[in-house]
Amino acid sequence: MASVADIPRPFVKPKLGRDDWTQRAFMGVIALYLVVALALPLYAMLSKSFSTYRFDLTGYEVQVSTPEGVFEAPAQSLEALNAEQEVFDAPALSTGSGGRLGLTKLFPDFSFRSPVMYRFRNTSDTSVYLANSERHKGQEWASYTSNEFRRLVIRPQKDIGFSNFKTYFSTPALFRSIQNSMLIAAISTVITVTLAFWFAYALARSCMRFKGLFRAVAMLPILVPSLLPGIALIYLFGNQGMLREFLLGNSIYGPIGIVIGSVFFTFPHAMIIISTALSISDARLYEAAVSLKASRWKTFWTVTIPGARYGLFSASFVVFNLVITDFGLPKVIGGQFNMLAVDIYKQVIGQQNFEMGAVVSVVLLVPAILAFGIDRQVQKKQVALLSARSVVFEPKVNRLFDRIFLGYATLVSIFLVGIIAVCQYAALIKFWPYNLSLSLKNYNFDLMDGGGWGAYQNSLILAILTAIIGTVVVFLGAYMVEKTKGFEKGRAMFQMLAMLPMAVPGMVLGLAYIFFFNNPANPLNFIYGTMIILVVSTVTHFYTVSHLTAVTALKQMDVEFESVSSSLKQPFYKLFRQVTVPVSMPAILNISIYLFVNAMTTVSAVVFLYSTDTKLASVAVLNMDDAGDIAPAAAMGMMIFYTNAAARVIHALASQRILRRSEAWRKSG
Repeated sequence: MASVADIPRPFVKPKLGRDDWTQRAFMGVIALYLVVALALPLYAMLSKSFSTYRFDLTGYEVQVSTPEGVFEAPAQSLEALNAEQEVFDAPALSTGSGGRLGLTKLFPDFSFRSPVMYRFRNTSDTSVYLANSERHKGQEWASYTSNEFRRLVIRPQKDIGFSNFKTYFSTPALFRSIQNSMLIAAISTVITVTLAFWFAYALARSCMRFKGLFRAVAMLPILVPSLLPGIALIYLFGNQGMLREFLLGNSIYGPIGIVIGSVFFTFPHAMIIISTALSISDARLYEAAVSLKASRWKTFWTVTIPGARYGLFSASFVVFNLVITDFGLPKVIGGQFNMLAVDIYKQVIGQQNFEMGAVVSVVLLVPAILAFGIDRQVQKKQVALLSARSVVFEPKVNRLFDRIFLGYATLVSIFLVGIIAVCQYAALIKFWPYNLSLSLKNYNFDLMDGGGWGAYQNSLILAILTAIIGTVVVFLGAYMVEKTKGFEKGRAMFQMLAMLPMAVPGMVLGLAYIFFFNNPANPLNFIYGTMIILVVSTVTHFYTVSHLTAVTALKQMDVEFESVSSSLKQPFYKLFRQVTVPVSMPAILNISIYLFVNAMTTVSAVVFLYSTDTKLASVAVLNMDDAGDIAPAAAMGMMIFYTNAAARVIHALASQRILRRSEAWRKSG
């Protein structure tokens, strides 16, 4: 006889309360933000890359009168005239969405003073031409004087296809950028990860002195835009550099400069990841190696490296992604060595070819997404290997070992500090290398191109708004996706949207915003060219890391908090305000300073989006460098550095004070 437990029972769907619907609504609003701020712009950019524009000369006819104004000659199509005159070849007829083609070249004897009249018309409903900036459609004839005809232009016709990609991959100079970017990213990754590993190893496995100082120095590159090391290298190894002889005749403008600068600005990212991997090593494995009388070298290869391998893989992919998507450094010191991110800038700003810029963006997006995807898989495996029984490794004093790593850490620190020190020195020199006396004239930004002190003020406003608005949006989104009951599919979709920004390079995001928000048909078009779009793009660009920080903090909270709150019939927002926020305050403060610093240093995500009223300090560095004002560019870069350093100090002091009040419950326990 079947027991009561074996009797099938109907599935009872849990009843959703007001809190459940409110939480889902909040999550939906933030998900909508990510769709509008990321998914739709990327779709617009992808669509643009497949849009081809070509002048169709078969869609127009023209008839020329005699000097007396009599139309005796038969009408001719522009295609026939072009075949007769051989004026425009196939590449000349391929253009962008803003292309216009003048017609006077088809008439060798044309003169705007001639009394000859011209009759013109479209021969298809899709053809369009402009006369005095007015659009003309339809197939009716219209007459124009010679002076009017010279201002008549035809517009290209749109088609969908892979023509842009075929053009890109068949153009050697453009295709070479892929090889260059992959090569530079690979070399920089190997060098950076190697240097960062031994630096992190010195901090974790030795008893050398000044560890705190070395950790602080390793973080300095995060506080400056990626353009700054390029400027420092120009002063060190450029044509008039202090140490140019050390390059043995080689030029710093190109691969050498890009690699050195990339190692500088990616070093702290690799060091943080590898330090985390080394910090979770199990001391019991080392005790076992000692008991088995394994040598230090064998222990290193059989215990240390296998234990840190996932951190090394993750650091490699992160560095690779940062280098291949960086724009500022290769723009400053790349010379004629083309890189993908710079190609996007050249196509859009230099040639106004937005379609080809979109194609390069799609090409750049592929390795970035692949590197991000592999990195995520590696991180999942790393988490799965953690053990609750692990014993923290405590290094033992070994004077020779400690001195060797103290010397190594000192050399790396000299490199990192030296780059910033050279920039500060350059910013104080009157006229390099002829007048080396010190002066503050390079800080008189209002007399130079780039936006003046107003650009610096705009960057401060952007950083503050990004830190405040971004922290609220990110933490609320993480809270809703982590604490909402049920709704698994919706939460999974939100997590996917939250992970996507990290895989999207800043240049790609900025160009996508042009296509999406600069469309007059978009109801959000009004934010284009304002501070709002800069805040939106910056928050979106750095959303993923902030989201992961918030989710990690929220996962540390016991689910019993929600259960007790529910049993007491307290609304979720009361628990959120009185418990969740105080407990998560360290993560909230870390998110805010992360967003602030990145908003001050970012270039690639905003270089397409600023206007005359919203110029930024990081973009001013780029513009001043383009104008030849390298010393003022270094000065502006140092202003960004000191601002971020001050923000870090204020953040540390505020954290101590806020945490002392908001987390008093920790001590009372």
